[in-house]
Amino acid sequence: MATRNGGVFVLVALCVSGLALRVAGAREPLMPAMYVLGDSTVDVGNNNFLPDCSAECRANYPRYGVDFPTHKPTGRFSNGYNLADQIAQFLGFTESPPAYASLPPEKILGQMKTGINFASGGSGLQDQTGLLQCGRVYTMTDQLEKFTSAVQMMGNSSYDLISRSLVFVSVGSNDLFEYVDGNATLSPSRNDTEFLEGLVATYKSYLQELYAAGARKFSIVSPSMVGCCPTQRFAGAAKKDLDGYRCFGTANDLSRQLYPKLHSMLQDLSADLAGMNYSICDSAAMAETVLKHAASPTLSKSANLTVLDTGCCGGAGLSGDGKCTKFASVCPNRDNYLFWDGFHPTQAASAEAAFALATDPGLYVRPINITRLAAL
Repeated sequence: MATRNGGVFVLVALCVSGLALRVAGAREPLMPAMYVLGDSTVDVGNNNFLPDCSAECRANYPRYGVDFPTHKPTGRFSNGYNLADQIAQFLGFTESPPAYASLPPEKILGQMKTGINFASGGSGLQDQTGLLQCGRVYTMTDQLEKFTSAVQMMGNSSYDLISRSLVFVSVGSNDLFEYVDGNATLSPSRNDTEFLEGLVATYKSYLQELYAAGARKFSIVSPSMVGCCPTQRFAGAAKKDLDGYRCFGTANDLSRQLYPKLHSMLQDLSADLAGMNYSICDSAAMAETVLKHAASPTLSKSANLTVLDTGCCGGAGLSGDGKCTKFASVCPNRDNYLFWDGFHPTQAASAEAAFALATDPGLYVRPINITRLAAL
């Protein structure tokens, strides 16, 4: 199965008027640096350097990268740029900071001045997430260790830089995917509340570690309607568990339940930790709004994302879970597709999501968007 990292969160962006990020290339970055942690929605090639990571959990082969400036695969699970790139472009950088694993040891200290991407496709909040499917990933524990080690290398000079920079985190969807995999987890006796509260507690511990390392500004992307990823639609149909949107109902229910728990945790944590500021995206609510209004002429003119249920590369959807390989067919109208493959958004879709994260007035991004977070 392809790497699963909650690509459906990009549905949120259709709720925001605007065609693309408009501030990339600013003279001065809005923040001095950006540090990225999470899964394949924001991985820019770390898994390329993991020898025990399966090909299913890498994106360093065609047809990935077909619309990247080089037209070559980079390790991004996209036809071009991904969400980390587009948030970085909003902040005034050219693209996401480089993958940590791509840097020689002697370059890490210097690169910390503008940012590093630690994200790994297949990873989750739980350290065991992704291991069965991928063989090996950089777990969130691994990512935190690499970040804190790099901060320690910077010495006493690190605090001012780290505290003014953005820590961008997109993780949690793979935990939901694995939880709903298999008939056993869908039994009436399963304890969804205990599972979700465990995820939130783990998330809290990671944020506390980041804070202890000097981070003060956090942008959090909550898992969206993960059951609406094309491959999950297929899984839901096989389990006879489709909701009113023709998506995997149980998976979507978990997404809806997780966001308020995450938001409550962030409210409490920021009250306890002096100087902590955050922005969290209610991706599930945004996605649901778009699904309810998928036929809206206004939305379709705004974003041109008219194909919401099928992957552009490989054609995953209700009729099958086609893989995106170098032999797969690729749609010619990629800017009209929400999904690039069975799990991940197209470049066009993630650009809309980034615009929403940066500009939403408080409908779905709370308590402030990234623009306001950067100004603090």
